[in-house]
Amino acid sequence: VERLYESETLVAFRHPQPSYPVHILIVPKRAYASLLDVPAQDSAFLADLVTAVQKLVRELGLEEQGYRLIANGGAFQDVAQLHFHLVAGS
Repeated sequence: VERLYESETLVAFRHPQPSYPVHILIVPKRAYASLLDVPAQDSAFLADLVTAVQKLVRELGLEEQGYRLIANGGAFQDVAQLHFHLVAGS
């Protein structure tokens, strides 16, 4: 897996089975089942998430075309590990 971004709290890489022309997974290194399990005190992860998204959006030139950051939960979550999808394109 080619790591596009990595910090002490998360790693970002291209989705192995993309559903969009740009499809990046951002996964915390700690095991959180869902967004509801992230403690408010984990400010390092939350700050890294914003930093990673900003860096990737700029590096991939997604500012003008638009992008989405998706976190699925509940019945929409296929894997019981919190992860985010940074997607762009149709």
